[in-house]
Amino acid sequence: MNLETKKSVINKSQKEFFEFLLDLKNFKELMPENTQKFEVDGDSFLFSLKGMPEIRLVIKEKQEFDKIILGAASSKLNFSLTVLIKEVSENSCESQLLFNGDFNPMMAMMVKSPLQKFINTLTENASNL
Repeated sequence: MNLETKKSVINKSQKEFFEFLLDLKNFKELMPENTQKFEVDGDSFLFSLKGMPEIRLVIKEKQEFDKIILGAASSKLNFSLTVLIKEVSENSCESQLLFNGDFNPMMAMMVKSPLQKFINTLTENASNL
């Protein structure tokens, strides 16, 4: 299952936004209002949204200033969340989130809409920084 957000403009330089995201504590600012738990532990963070199980995301890969890939820490869930960052000007960049998950068809049908809403919220909140 592949989901993506629209590209959004962030009022930070490409380098600044990349470094903002590498400090995982900053993801708390991007999370939806219904976040019930948010904890950072080294290169991973744990969060839960109301009515959803806890999910731990780990930094799997980083490509300086233009890409960060987060993945599920649990082998039970196989998915990744990629943040693409493209320079627009000296003081702004464009960002897009790509979600890639390997779910059975029934699970995919159940999680598609909430996941799309979640990644859209992350993108909207980033554009409001």
